[in-house]
Amino acid sequence: MSVKPKQVSMKEMLRDLPDEKIDMLAATSVLQQQATEIRGQRVNWQSYLQSQMITQEDFSFITAFDNADAAGREALLKEKRTQCAKTFLNLLEHVSKDQTIQYVLVMIDDMLQEDRNRVEIFREYSIRKREPICGQFLNLLNGSDGFIVNMTARIIAKVACWGSELMEQKDLQFYLTWLKEQLTVQNNEYMQSVARCLQMMLRIDQYRAAFISVDGISTLLSVLSGRVNFQIQYQLIFCIWVLTFNPKLAERMNKFNVIPILADILSDCVKEKVTRIILAVFRNLIEKPEDGSVAKEHCIAMVQSKVLKQLSILEQRKFDDEDIVEDVSFLNEKLQASVQDLSSFDEYATEVKSGRLEWSPVHRSAQFWRENAGRLNEKNYELLRILIHLLENSRDALVLSVASFDIGEYVRHYPRGKHVIEQLGGKQLVMQLLSHEDPNVRYEALLAVQKLMVHNWEYLGRQLEKEQSTTTGKPAVAGKA
Repeated sequence: MSVKPKQVSMKEMLRDLPDEKIDMLAATSVLQQQATEIRGQRVNWQSYLQSQMITQEDFSFITAFDNADAAGREALLKEKRTQCAKTFLNLLEHVSKDQTIQYVLVMIDDMLQEDRNRVEIFREYSIRKREPICGQFLNLLNGSDGFIVNMTARIIAKVACWGSELMEQKDLQFYLTWLKEQLTVQNNEYMQSVARCLQMMLRIDQYRAAFISVDGISTLLSVLSGRVNFQIQYQLIFCIWVLTFNPKLAERMNKFNVIPILADILSDCVKEKVTRIILAVFRNLIEKPEDGSVAKEHCIAMVQSKVLKQLSILEQRKFDDEDIVEDVSFLNEKLQASVQDLSSFDEYATEVKSGRLEWSPVHRSAQFWRENAGRLNEKNYELLRILIHLLENSRDALVLSVASFDIGEYVRHYPRGKHVIEQLGGKQLVMQLLSHEDPNVRYEALLAVQKLMVHNWEYLGRQLEKEQSTTTGKPAVAGKA
């Protein structure tokens, strides 16, 4: 294990933030309710001793610990620190009855909750045994009992976050992958507990990079795009919020479409705490990036996602929470300023990067394409590559129609456009759309293909105008090109 470097004040603040302040106790969660029931089910340790399933020293410690009050536990742990870790881990290894394993895990969790520094008991023992601190706990994640698995996950998070050393990389990857996969389990009754573990882990900067490496952000946003209750919304958006305290991650965040997704939730949410955490994410996406152009892109993305409209609605409401009032004011000022500076190309680039194409005025503007077609070559054809990616992967007929049209306009206005599109694989994808089930997609694909093939634009425009007006009655646009 590597020793944790001293972190800057903001990261210390995140790590030490009281649980109740960030709504992480989740006392109504299934796991907490079950833990309360399990505490009342005492274990007959004598029977385990008589059947020789546990040793005399383990029996002596566990009975003393189980029957002690808070002061008694503290005194016992001072005297028998090593025995504590040894006994608990022996019980987890040698006892097979689920009810007893559940009871032992609740005892461990309560012990750690009573004093965070007690995670060092397990660290010291693991050093003595030359074994990974979380090794035995990680093995329990493969079990079938939901309570055992999720209480173990909770203990691992505490050991990983409250200890003096970071979790080993291999174990960290395994644990974060497990958490990520649990988020996608259908009707997972322990979803709050899984999200809580992530809330704890992602307050530590070194764990954030590992979460990114297992494609964690995509999973968070995939879950948020579906139907989840406000408590899960809050917890997962909290995870995104703590990620954005890392400037590099804040710069990359909207590549995952975080702004449109959170803007949609903001427009529908009725819970104040969900509103508060979304606004906090938006503020970080503007404040934290070190690259000013990225912060500008984020502002434009918020404007296009109709965040200004939501801010005006929020301004009319009375909030007791000063953070909400301050964040609304901050975002309003920044977004209004970005609207003033917004160029048509900025608007277009942000829309393309969002993947949410629609027939906004910029697409139909011949002047826009005359002035900006060549700019689609910037950053190694970044925007063209996104358009082509949408042609290949989108199932939205509107997106496919607009992307096809844009590629046609690029070819029309950029002299080497035909060659570039062929090199990037766009021509083949456009041609495949000629047989698409949606007639609008077929029409725009036909227009783009003909632009790839034909150079007599005026003639093409008149022919398409004539064809469309006689067959569909749809207002023609090609002849205006």
